[in-house]
Amino acid sequence: MTVLIFGAKGYLGQAFLTVYPDAVTTNADIADSQAVAHVLDEVKPTVVINTAGKTGRPNIDWCEEHKMETVRSNVTGPLVLLEECAKRGIYWVNLGSGCIYEGDNDGRGCSEEDPPNFSGSFYSRTKQWIDRILKEFPVLVLRLRMPFDGSANPRNLITKISGYSRVLDVPNSITYLPDFLTASSELIEKGKTGLYNIVNPGVISPYRIMQIYKEIVNPAHAFERLTIEEMPQVARAGRSNCILSGKKLEAEGIRMRPVGEAVTEALKRLKEG
Repeated sequence: MTVLIFGAKGYLGQAFLTVYPDAVTTNADIADSQAVAHVLDEVKPTVVINTAGKTGRPNIDWCEEHKMETVRSNVTGPLVLLEECAKRGIYWVNLGSGCIYEGDNDGRGCSEEDPPNFSGSFYSRTKQWIDRILKEFPVLVLRLRMPFDGSANPRNLITKISGYSRVLDVPNSITYLPDFLTASSELIEKGKTGLYNIVNPGVISPYRIMQIYKEIVNPAHAFERLTIEEMPQVARAGRSNCILSGKKLEAEGIRMRPVGEAVTEALKRLKEG
């Protein structure tokens, strides 16, 4: 299997390289059809993994002021890959987001078949648009939410919220990156296509994560509780707060660790450095 990774310099691209250390990487702009075609013809991959995309720095508020760049990475780029990979019969994978939902779907969790119901940020809208298109084609879309691990990477959810003075106390689905990589590689090995929610079972709030962070990593860490009503005080764009269903992934025989266990492991690894 020859794996080609777009966006390999990013947080998730680097993570996939731990699973596919022999993968070919490229700096080609996924929105440039000629550049993409050239790389595909040169490498002749059997699997393409697209980890390129704009989530904004330091957060998705950036996308509100950089809409063209966001569309180019999150919509145009995947459409180019869709066309160019289809021309060559190449199986490919796109990273999606669960941040296109709000709520818990009456306790059932939002499934892959539920239409998106959150459009409070431009970032989320771009992820909605491309998901709706790709689900019509034989593409594997991996939906994750607020990825975290035991590293000090600035894109790690734990690293991000540890820098906040006020932390949101709303339960959410989140994704432990080591488990995500295992699940993704199994789906890729099976040649699966379609949308898959990849989140750890259970829910947890960022505030609760910081409480555990204080217990395990830094007892002196100071932060305050932020309610959903207070969010507009600290964020320009709306934020998705949702619980995703993992039943489709479970039906494939793929199990993710409970979210509490995953968070504890990540924090212990973070403390160890």
